[in-house]
Amino acid sequence: MLGCVADAASVGETCGADGTPYPPLTRPHPLLPLPAHHAGTPAHPWRPRLGSLHPAPVEGGPFGAPAAQAVRRRENARTEDFRPTPPLAARTARTGGSPVREILALTARPEVISFAGGLPAGELFDTGGISAAFRHVLDEAPRQALQYSTTEGDPALRAAVAARVSARGFATAPDDLMITTGSQQGLSLLATALLEPGDTVLVEDPCYLAALQVFSLAGARLVPVPTDDGGLDPQALDAIAARERPRLLYLVPTFQNPTGRTLPAGRRAAVARVAARRGLWIVEDDPYGELRFEGEPVPYLGSFPGAEDRTALLGSFSKIVAPGLRLGWLRAPAVLRRACVIAKQAADLHTSTLDQAAVARYLAGPGLDAHLERVRGAYRARRDALVDGLGAALPEGSRWNRPEGGMYVWASMPAGYDATALLPEVVRHDVAYVPGAPFYAGPADVGTVRLSFVTHPPEEIQEGLLRLAKTLRAPRP
Repeated sequence: MLGCVADAASVGETCGADGTPYPPLTRPHPLLPLPAHHAGTPAHPWRPRLGSLHPAPVEGGPFGAPAAQAVRRRENARTEDFRPTPPLAARTARTGGSPVREILALTARPEVISFAGGLPAGELFDTGGISAAFRHVLDEAPRQALQYSTTEGDPALRAAVAARVSARGFATAPDDLMITTGSQQGLSLLATALLEPGDTVLVEDPCYLAALQVFSLAGARLVPVPTDDGGLDPQALDAIAARERPRLLYLVPTFQNPTGRTLPAGRRAAVARVAARRGLWIVEDDPYGELRFEGEPVPYLGSFPGAEDRTALLGSFSKIVAPGLRLGWLRAPAVLRRACVIAKQAADLHTSTLDQAAVARYLAGPGLDAHLERVRGAYRARRDALVDGLGAALPEGSRWNRPEGGMYVWASMPAGYDATALLPEVVRHDVAYVPGAPFYAGPADVGTVRLSFVTHPPEEIQEGLLRLAKTLRAPRP
């Protein structure tokens, strides 16, 4: 054991090797480091405490001489030098935890109205349709559903995904796809298949936080590409790619996390040309593309000339069905897909057979499309409630966008406001957001904030904005 990892949910957890409780975890701010007794890093190696919670037996007492000798040995051991704990791999020490996950732990109290997590609205889950799909699979084909399966994934599910991707303008066959344990696993498999330690990865600035973690664990060097209200800047991309000679470009072109921005078709075509000219792989992450509730759809980046043979497309059922299923998919050229299959065989053999079969059954009927219509309408009303109320909640001079879909609004407060420093006071009013700083691979704009509008209904969003204003609109010293 290298150390005790704890969060707000594990305050008071017994951490010592001998059962001795450590002092309660007190963390004034979720982005601050853990106290030293919870560190467990190579710089602060955890060492087991000797001794016992029970009184030491006396020689000749009920435990007899052997017990007394054991006590003396433990007492003598107090003066001995202990061998140091072996260190972790450098990449794990270099890669920090997710501030988003830590904020979610801090704000798990039911009275907190949280704009922090990208949590789909639980009350909108199609529990009836999903339950019926599982029952059908277990009634009709239980032996197959509970058995090992192929690494590539359920053929019926891959066929259903291929049809949906093709319907959005990117011709796809079932054999172009593999099923993953969430699209996050797909990203990890791509990093394993494509990156050597020290390789350069280009990312949007700001970028999806978990992608920064994945690439950091792979030992990559992250180089940010500038963005504006229209997303990634293709001219800057071309100049940086010529200078840095990167291995791949990662981006979320539709309703980006964290900004909610969508890359226009013209920029997508330009990015495809840059990738072809500079010899770049493109990783196009699309967890939100089917959550459009206004405006015209934009084609997949991978469908533009120059990108077809070098794009790995990631998709997910987390945002459109339910995240607890942990189902995603990866579309890639054959040579890259085969490398990812090998990486997945080493990781988990295959994704849950039962979950795949149930979702394939669910997609075979009209359930998903009907569910998405309901979700899009609800999310549009929630986006409107958030965006329309931000003027009264954020400081004068703030800016924010109005995304046409997805889950997030990106706001920038004026100079002098630090979203991370203000967060503890915001949480004291039972409301939360995610500071924008952790999403930057380069220098951060500390006044930025990511706000999710999907978790709470409009009336709770309005109340959350009133609570937010108590800190952000309060007179400043």
